[in-house]
Amino acid sequence: MPFRPTDSRFSPPGAAWLRGTTYAHRGLHGQDRPENSPSAFAAAIEAGLGIECDVQRSADGRAVVFHDWELERLTDETGPVASRTVAELTRIALRGTAEAIPTLRDLLDLVAGRVPLLIELKSRRERAVSPLCRAVLRDLEGYPGPHAVMSFDPRVGDWFAGHSPGTVRGLVVSEANARTLGAALKRRLALWRSRADFLAYDVRDLPSRFAAAQRARGLPVLTWTVATTALRRRAEAHADGCIAEGEGLATGQAKP
Repeated sequence: MPFRPTDSRFSPPGAAWLRGTTYAHRGLHGQDRPENSPSAFAAAIEAGLGIECDVQRSADGRAVVFHDWELERLTDETGPVASRTVAELTRIALRGTAEAIPTLRDLLDLVAGRVPLLIELKSRRERAVSPLCRAVLRDLEGYPGPHAVMSFDPRVGDWFAGHSPGTVRGLVVSEANARTLGAALKRRLALWRSRADFLAYDVRDLPSRFAAAQRARGLPVLTWTVATTALRRRAEAHADGCIAEGEGLATGQAKP
C-alpha cells in the first residue's frame, strides 16, 4: 500500500511528485544486500519504491554513492572516501559481496526514471560545497526521471537554486538537542538560505510546530528514518512521504 497522500494545494513548482511516496532508505538493503548498493537499489525498483541515497565526492571530482566519510564500516578498506579516486573507489567491494561502490552515474543508469530518487549530498562545514554540487549536477544533466537533491547543509540548496533552479531541492532537518528559541531561529534561517522546495524531517521530532507550519504554507514534508510500524503511523499522521527501512517499509512496498 503506498504512502497516503495529503493536501497539495500549494506545492512548489515541480515538487508535487514528492508526496504520497515511500522511499527506501539507502535502497532496499538487508540480508545480502548492503546499503547504497546496486542490489539494494534494484530491489527497491522491483518493489515499486522510491530510492533515497547518499552521495559524496571522490578525490578526482566524481559523485560516488556512499554514506560514511570513512570506508571501514562497509568495506575491508580503511581511510576517508574523499582521499580515493573514482577508479579506486569503484574497485572496492562492499563487505561480504562482489558489488563495488557505485557512482551516481551508475545509479542513474540503473534507475532510468522508473522510480523517484532522493539524493542526499554529504557535506562538511569546513569544506566548500560547490565541487560536490557541480559533480552531482554534471551527472544529473539530461536525466529524465523524477529526482531531488537534499542536504543538512543549506548551502547545497542555495547552490542548486543559483545554478540549476529547475532541480527540486530539500533541507534535511533534525531538532535533536536543539529545541531552544535560538535553535528555532537557526532552522528558519537555514530554510531561508537553502531556498528549499521541501523538508526532510527527523521522524523522532514529529509532530513539530516548525514542520507543521511549513506544510501549512505548502512545502511537502518527508520524514526519516521510519524503521518501525509505530514510526510509520507517526509519519502518516504528520508528513507527506517517508524515507523508510525495515518494518517501516512493510506497508509501503507495492510488491512482496
